[in-house]
Amino acid sequence: MVGHPGVGRVLVVIPTYNEADNVDRIVARVREAAPAVDVLVADDNSPDGTGAIADGLAGADPHVQVLHRPGKEGLGAAYLAGFAWARERGYDAVVEMDADGSHAPEDLPALLDAARDADMVIGSRWTRGARVLNWPLRRLLLSRAGNLYARLALGVPVSDATGGYRVYRAAALDAIDLASVRSQGYAFQVELSRLAHRAGVRMVEVPITFAEREHGDSKMSPLIVAEALWRITTWGLRDRRAAARRPDALARWP
Repeated sequence: MVGHPGVGRVLVVIPTYNEADNVDRIVARVREAAPAVDVLVADDNSPDGTGAIADGLAGADPHVQVLHRPGKEGLGAAYLAGFAWARERGYDAVVEMDADGSHAPEDLPALLDAARDADMVIGSRWTRGARVLNWPLRRLLLSRAGNLYARLALGVPVSDATGGYRVYRAAALDAIDLASVRSQGYAFQVELSRLAHRAGVRMVEVPITFAEREHGDSKMSPLIVAEALWRITTWGLRDRRAAARRPDALARWP
């Protein structure tokens, strides 16, 4: 079987930086959960040897490839490089997935099934049926508050605009102005949600089970949170000014 039925050839992009304890586990789980998809490990020159481990995985499995990047440039840049890599090779859909195991590969088939009738699928932590495991209360409140703020400020009608477990079909990537994207971390996911909504991309949410990482260190930092808050506020003000000047400036939710 080539690709996922009704979707086509699928590439799962997994950005890594110092994920030596996780990369082999997550790739193995993806290959077991969705044997027909391909995996691209986008490594930012990890000093802990993650890239070398990924090379070993690629050498043993033709469905696994490695994109070696020159240094740590952030999550958003890694995904944009992965999108370009996929589009150059004719993939029909691209999946965003974290390397730390917080995004369960076992949920991937459900996300891909939903992509048959949508151009963008968000694996949501905050829609009915989802579960969040082992997060402290402060992280739960931060995520809930951040998503509520993004929804109110930007008018993007999804419950988890910051979620990073996603499927983009080629049509969605073509519709989004990826060249304009400059943000990272939480803000990167919100920016793509905003751009997709403005472009009229068909989006759906699928509940997932999200778990805190068991190995390695979280990349979350106050700087990432501050960037997201600043950018969401800026986009929201810009969009409201545009809407005031031209009522049809913002695409309606399809």
